[in-house]
Amino acid sequence: MTKKLISVICPVYNEEKSIPIFYDRLMTVITPLEETYEFELIFTNNCSQDGTRDVVLKLHEQEENVHLITLSRNFGYQASVLCGLTLAQGAATIVIDVDCEDPPEMIADFLRCWEDGYDVVYGIRNKRMESPVVQFMRTLFYWLLQKLADNETVMHMAEFALIDRRVRQEIISNKSTFPFLRTEIGYAGFKRLGLPYLRQQRLQGKSHYNFLGMTVFAIGGILSSSTYLLRAAAYSAIILLPLNFVLLILEMGDIWGRAFEMLVSLDLMYIIFFLAVLSVYTARIYKNGVQRPTFIVDWKLSTYARAAVGPSFSSNP
Repeated sequence: MTKKLISVICPVYNEEKSIPIFYDRLMTVITPLEETYEFELIFTNNCSQDGTRDVVLKLHEQEENVHLITLSRNFGYQASVLCGLTLAQGAATIVIDVDCEDPPEMIADFLRCWEDGYDVVYGIRNKRMESPVVQFMRTLFYWLLQKLADNETVMHMAEFALIDRRVRQEIISNKSTFPFLRTEIGYAGFKRLGLPYLRQQRLQGKSHYNFLGMTVFAIGGILSSSTYLLRAAAYSAIILLPLNFVLLILEMGDIWGRAFEMLVSLDLMYIIFFLAVLSVYTARIYKNGVQRPTFIVDWKLSTYARAAVGPSFSSNP
């Protein structure tokens, strides 16, 4: 009986100290499962500046199912995840970081639920070791995302997930320049299950994800998930136009001395805000229209079989 191939995608950037610890924990989990499955372990290297590539190459020399895909520059975490999803060959793909904040031990649970018929199995982080301010901002982001999204978004989902091949195909068919996994999975539909867990402490080094990065990610996520802010200009005008009319009457009749000041202030705030909204959406439309690749693979610094993914992903002759 042919074993199902499971692709394990590990986005890495400057993680040379974390990889050996993660690899040992991962092998403890998947070794007993090799009676049922075959595994390919793919490290998508976001052009790390430390010894990450050397560490993965050493593992590749020891185990032929360990692969390295190196990007030509740092394209960001989401692009690194998309790269792995695009090139993976498995019947199911598991995305997991190497810092062990998301426990590799849950992979067995993911696979069991997948065999039970779920197309997407993802971890729900019950608790994070974060400051109250960051927790509040994260809660606010999810609330806004839920209220503003045009389509269903998988709430409180991180990239720690198992994704069936047919769902993966729908995700990578999207041409957006900012891949936002939880929105793409929500839009695709299919049968999903979330498994709660306690996020663990990072074992080595410092997180590359700071408050600025979170803010950029949140804004990008909303732009990818919602057109509400564009439509809000029309919704606001329904209120603003009658109010303009009333203020003009008050000004013309010299009934309220500050009516004109109020009129100018309201209209100016309206123009500035929605001009900014229009600008960021236009920038996103421009980037999508140019259709530059979301990631570029440097095949000379990679070990993954180039023939397996086809000529369309060639970036270095």
